[in-house]
Amino acid sequence: MFDKATLLYLYTETPLHAGSGTSLGIVDLPIQRERATGYPIVQASSLKGCLRDVASNGNPQQRQRVEVVFGPDTQRAADYAGAISVGDARVLLFPVRSLLGIFAWVTSKDVLARFRRDAQTAGISIGWRETGPTTEREALVASKDLVSNEHVVLEEFAFTAKEDPMVKAIAEWLAQNALPAGDEYTYWRQTLPRHLVILPENAFRDFTLFATEVISRIRLDDATKTVARGALWSEEHLPSDTLLYATLFASKPRVSDTEFTDATSVLQFVKDVIDGKRLQLGGDATVGRGFVKVRIGG
Repeated sequence: MFDKATLLYLYTETPLHAGSGTSLGIVDLPIQRERATGYPIVQASSLKGCLRDVASNGNPQQRQRVEVVFGPDTQRAADYAGAISVGDARVLLFPVRSLLGIFAWVTSKDVLARFRRDAQTAGISIGWRETGPTTEREALVASKDLVSNEHVVLEEFAFTAKEDPMVKAIAEWLAQNALPAGDEYTYWRQTLPRHLVILPENAFRDFTLFATEVISRIRLDDATKTVARGALWSEEHLPSDTLLYATLFASKPRVSDTEFTDATSVLQFVKDVIDGKRLQLGGDATVGRGFVKVRIGG
């Protein structure tokens, strides 16, 4: 049983490819998605492995503490379980091209309700309630920055804009508690309250399905300098400026010979070694994909 919990936020600074293997669809290498909703995710196993690697940081002196928190290496996995549990990273804000303001961060009532539930599980008070439009042609906004002729135009779709003070409350909370805290993110924290749009559930799902980045990759034949046979493929990526979140649960360590005394000290260790770091998550590390900025807490 887990005793403490918190939230981990991931802000994508470059496109992120958390792959799900090959596909028979239009995209050869799609990203990971939830079965029921089709929303993008980063599976917990991938995220936990990345966090473990960063916590180790190639320092042998950290090995014992990392094993207590994240569990032993694969060869000794049966010895005991780790003291931290990492959930899937779920989408919270998704960037979409906008007629005004370059792009908007979009979300939906369904996504916000999920987040609010997870925040409550982690013991985090958010001070707002989820809200959403009442029709499929409407979108809720906090300001007029993205509004043209009473409409918000995202990609080729227009939604009737309706100002709602709760959107501003949600955006301001996310700006202060979920976006990265560094000085380089001051502009983005100031922009979010003006660029947040809450869409109908169906529209949000469609954007996360069809407005991701699809990148073509090739491998050249060394002799001819043309595409090698069978070496042309396409990859799907979450776009830059996507905000994801995951739950972190901690328990008392399952070994006695350790400096960690309880779940609180376990979470504090994870926060000390992870919070504020830039991580590389997913594939294509050598071509600059998957760089994310991390924030823990709320």
